[in-house]
Amino acid sequence: MKVFGFIFLIGVSLVASQDFGGQPEQIHLSYTGDPTEMVVTWSTMTETKHSVVEYGVAALNTAVNGTITKFVDGGKTRHTQWVHRVKITGLTPNQKYIYHCGSAEGWSAVYYFTAMKDGSEWSPRFAVFGDMGNVNAQSVAALQEETQKGHFDAILHVGDFAYDMDSADGKTGDEFMRQVEPIAAYVPYMVCVGNHENAYNFSHYKNRFTMPKYEDNQNMWFSWNIGPAHIISISTENYFYVNYGLEQMFNQWQWLKQDLEEATKPENRVKHPWIIVMGHRPMYCSNDDHDDCTRSESIIRTGYLGNFGLEELFFKYGVDLEIWAHEHSYERLWPVYNRKVYNGSLEEPYTNPKAPVHIITGSAGCKENHDGFQPKYRPWSAFRRQDYGYTRMQIMNATHVYMEQVSDDKGGEVIDKITIIKDKHGPYTEL
Repeated sequence: MKVFGFIFLIGVSLVASQDFGGQPEQIHLSYTGDPTEMVVTWSTMTETKHSVVEYGVAALNTAVNGTITKFVDGGKTRHTQWVHRVKITGLTPNQKYIYHCGSAEGWSAVYYFTAMKDGSEWSPRFAVFGDMGNVNAQSVAALQEETQKGHFDAILHVGDFAYDMDSADGKTGDEFMRQVEPIAAYVPYMVCVGNHENAYNFSHYKNRFTMPKYEDNQNMWFSWNIGPAHIISISTENYFYVNYGLEQMFNQWQWLKQDLEEATKPENRVKHPWIIVMGHRPMYCSNDDHDDCTRSESIIRTGYLGNFGLEELFFKYGVDLEIWAHEHSYERLWPVYNRKVYNGSLEEPYTNPKAPVHIITGSAGCKENHDGFQPKYRPWSAFRRQDYGYTRMQIMNATHVYMEQVSDDKGGEVIDKITIIKDKHGPYTEL
């Protein structure tokens, strides 16, 4: 058996490296927010006539067809691939399915997934991280193992992939997507955009992933519900790559305000009380690299020339948790607003906090290595480490969220953990 396993792995590597025609590769799943649906996305290096997923509970006895999009990298060689998207509908919530994808020109291996549980009375589990590349992807092996052992219901990758997806005329992006396939082919791989995706107006990010309501803006901002949480993915890059158009800031702001208004309606917040935002560049950080988050008036926090700042908006609508990356380190903040700490109490700072909680988790591993810290803790910084690793998060119920930081440097040791407790969710001015 060991010999056969070795031969199989070598065969997969050769197929991938030779870009073998219609053979499916870079397979990954995504949620739509509907527990009866799942999206399967993959690439082929030649055009195929069909995009098909065959799936079932015990046998591959149901087929669904999808779409094919030609994607051409903006580099000199015009590296071309075909991106396939298939939405599976009519799933039974919490049912495990087997599947493969492809066509008569080539089929993938058989993978499996479990459809999202229905309703809000359950406890979804996540792996959360940003800034993971091909080189020095320290956390990828642990994430592969934990995923295949069934520890997660979804992955949240908070921007910056591959370093960079457009490098080597897009071949680096291909290698990264193959690298995460042993994770993303089993559980939904939910993302937000980072600064390392900026090439060609974020074309690799827009074309390679299929997030909820993809047709609206190709993954740049969206939201979805899972269990007792409403999760919002935003683009912090709108504030920095204004060469792609100032209207992107306005459009996201208008959408975000409307989404928060809808999510905070009493009939919606009672079902999904936890509002969680994920964006790449933080509002705050105590790193020593002079990034935007090290400044007192960071652009993400206060806005572009004073417009479209996010901190006041999130405070007004009672966002509970803000997850960031970009800094190649881990940092947990006290509940903070306008640079002031608003702990629940001295003894229990995360019990009924009076402002959002921020977590920065950008240390999954990449070729740029670590980011250092300023010598002294800032008043709003509670805990920080440079260890490579990732965050585990479980939304326990309507009142409790548990988070812990895993150190890959220390062999999976948990180096930090918190439980956020909220007896009431809503605008902080009314708590």
